[in-house]
Amino acid sequence: MSATDRKRRFAAGSAGTARSTGTARSGVVAAAALTALAAVCGCTVQPADGDGKHRSPVHISVTGTAGTGGATAAPGASRTPTGSGSRPDPGPSTPAVAAAVLWERGDSGPAVRELQARLRQVAWLFDGPTGTYDDLTEEAVSGFQGKRGLPRTGRVDTVTWRRLRDMTHEPGRWELYLMGGQPAAAPDPRCLTGRVLCVSKSSRTLRWMIDGRTVSTMSVRFGSQYTPTREGVFHVYWKSRHHVSTLYDSPMPYAMFFSGGQAVHYSYDFAARGYAGASHGCVNVRDEAAIAKLFAQVRSGDKVVVYW
Repeated sequence: MSATDRKRRFAAGSAGTARSTGTARSGVVAAAALTALAAVCGCTVQPADGDGKHRSPVHISVTGTAGTGGATAAPGASRTPTGSGSRPDPGPSTPAVAAAVLWERGDSGPAVRELQARLRQVAWLFDGPTGTYDDLTEEAVSGFQGKRGLPRTGRVDTVTWRRLRDMTHEPGRWELYLMGGQPAAAPDPRCLTGRVLCVSKSSRTLRWMIDGRTVSTMSVRFGSQYTPTREGVFHVYWKSRHHVSTLYDSPMPYAMFFSGGQAVHYSYDFAARGYAGASHGCVNVRDEAAIAKLFAQVRSGDKVVVYW
């Protein structure tokens, strides 16, 4: 064998040895990895099944909880259910509760009168208060609601009422009865006999009484502090259906004079502005139909009592 052949055999042998060594080292590394995996995950080498068929020589079992996909949750950690990816059902939603309605068209009473007085304060109502929830009140409420981003129902619910109260002050007596309608005071004892125009300054009312019985009642107003209405017992001395004041050049229809130039008569200003104004000393009536009927019944000589 030549020297060249010997060199070739030596080189081939060295290469084979190197391959064997690498294969052995790879096997050792693989075995070590499997051993480590078995220590961590609980691996067991499985024998052949009863049917003689071999399965994978290594079976990896991971301790877990059923339904968690084999993964062990960390202590205290919350789990998110697996499945189709849908979120948990939050349950039935609670429907919004509509605000309770306090007053609506057709209602009447002191509470409606207060509502109207407050609507006047914010310039949404210009008539009344009357104490009756009419079409004008409904329109005023609807306008107030729309201006403030509330549903325009025209009905006063708790939300609308709270908003209106926050914007206004509590109405005084003559704001509540700005246009009349207040109850009459008890009659003065001097009014209990005969035919009497019984005029109360405290309640701003007039009772037409015959022998202690009240025939009719109406709201009245009086003179200002500079032109006060005189108090005491008087008698009607003159009636003038279409009278016009020569002093103030103003109409005084259905005038029944009882003290100088002072008379009970109808007032256009009182009908329009209510207690926002005053007379020049006369007793003003704002209900034209009521005073027309009264004018027809009262006689010259009938008593007039003006009292507090």
